[in-house]
Amino acid sequence: MVKALCDFLMFLTRVTGKIKNLLFWALAYSFCGFCACLVLLKLLWHIIRKPAESFQWTERETLPACLNDTSLGTHCYVRIKESGLRFHYVAAGDRGKPLMLLLHGFPEFWFSWRYQLQEFKCEFRVVAVDLRGYGESDAPVGRENYQLDCLITDIKEIVDSLGYKKCVLIGHDWGGLIAWCFAIYYPEMLNRVIILNCPHPAVFSDYVMRHPSQLIKSSYFFFCQVPWLPEFALTMNDFKVLKYLFTSQSTGIRSKECRMTADEMEAYLYIFSQRGAFSGPLDHFRNVFSSLPLNQNEVVSPTLLLWGEKEGFMEFRMAQLSKSYVRNCFRLHVVPEASHWLQQDQPQLVNRLIWAFLKEGNQ
Repeated sequence: MVKALCDFLMFLTRVTGKIKNLLFWALAYSFCGFCACLVLLKLLWHIIRKPAESFQWTERETLPACLNDTSLGTHCYVRIKESGLRFHYVAAGDRGKPLMLLLHGFPEFWFSWRYQLQEFKCEFRVVAVDLRGYGESDAPVGRENYQLDCLITDIKEIVDSLGYKKCVLIGHDWGGLIAWCFAIYYPEMLNRVIILNCPHPAVFSDYVMRHPSQLIKSSYFFFCQVPWLPEFALTMNDFKVLKYLFTSQSTGIRSKECRMTADEMEAYLYIFSQRGAFSGPLDHFRNVFSSLPLNQNEVVSPTLLLWGEKEGFMEFRMAQLSKSYVRNCFRLHVVPEASHWLQQDQPQLVNRLIWAFLKEGNQ
């Protein structure tokens, strides 16, 4: 009798899980279609009103001076064995020091870590990598080449190819999602993991289904599932959306001292104005719903989660809920007045919090 009851409960759990996944997929693609229709209408209205501006964008040919700033580090390349892809990275600090690996978000590249490259090179070999499909790293053609499993394996192979067995891993935004997943599947390769403005993936996939407010904030996830339209939206009017993300009052960098200079903004425009530059990054998003929920979720590495107080894309409650998936030291710090781009917005405070967390284990 007891065995039969246990078998029934296990069956019920499996069925519930499948129904939950089915609902998630149904919600994801229904909302995807809704978002696509709204954006398409907005784009058509913009094209009708300002046709010349809508189809105007310039491919930058001159490398901005800030991308050749030797104080940030040395430009290097590494080719990994698993896929044969070549990855670009900028490294600062001596080779013999412990590895600190930095993973950027969307729409960014290695340059988003410029303040951290300079700060941590005294004690670490700091490596800011361009993720698969970004910047000078290889960008294989085809959505299937950007599955989450591939991105996680890239990080493992990069660490191995750099000659290390362990690292301190820091990820922001999309790089934060990869860092969470890497901590789940390769805990033996981590000393510590630090996440900036990205909740645990299990929290995100569950929370977005239950909270319409977050569903609306995450609408760009769903819009990015549509072919070619997101690429056009991001390039139209000479990359107006890209400029808006980093400079507007609602989503941009808030600190007056750290607002992007014209040269720094031009660095982003240089990278993303290259032909096909948005295809790889958007294919990251186009695989997210086939990868979530994960088949395991436990993190056993010491974890620091930093959250911008003025984060506009993710609700803070998700940061708090992430603690339940960490079976080790978990620290959550809110960075006052910081936007989504907090390592660029409040670099001094972010760096201090990272140092405190790193020194914590040595006391």
